Amino acid sequence: MSMHAPVQPGWWQRNWKWCVPVLATLLLALFAAFAFGIVALVFGAIRSSGPYQHAVTRAQSDPAVIAALGEPIHAGWFVQGNINVNGASGKADLAIPLDGARTDGTLYVVAEKRAGEWRYETLAINVDGGDRIVLEDNAATTSP
Repeated sequence: MSMHAPVQPGWWQRNWKWCVPVLATLLLALFAAFAFGIVALVFGAIRSSGPYQHAVTRAQSDPAVIAALGEPIHAGWFVQGNINVNGASGKADLAIPLDGARTDGTLYVVAEKRAGEWRYETLAINVDGGDRIVLEDNAATTSP
């Protein structure tokens, strides 16, 4: 009569019940971090652009906007629209949410860059439940 020692289960057989959920959670977290990184990169690029910077600075210093929205005025995170710059030319079409102490609004920017100079077709704020405040008409600024 031969007596064989019982076969010990392998590492995977002993640990798969906790290993599979941990690996799935890790993969999900990596995917979420990658997606968040891409979104942050895109919004960061828009927020650092010349038209965005000019428009927000102009809105934050305009007396009519300050009276309508209340101070302090902060730009919201989720900017809608696009910017396309190719050397000395480009186009920008943005809708920037603004948060004021009294109410909120949306800053609209439509601009075209020619020969290194941004020209603003539209630079206006629609105040939530209120009026439209036009900030600038056909002004040109040199910016990156």
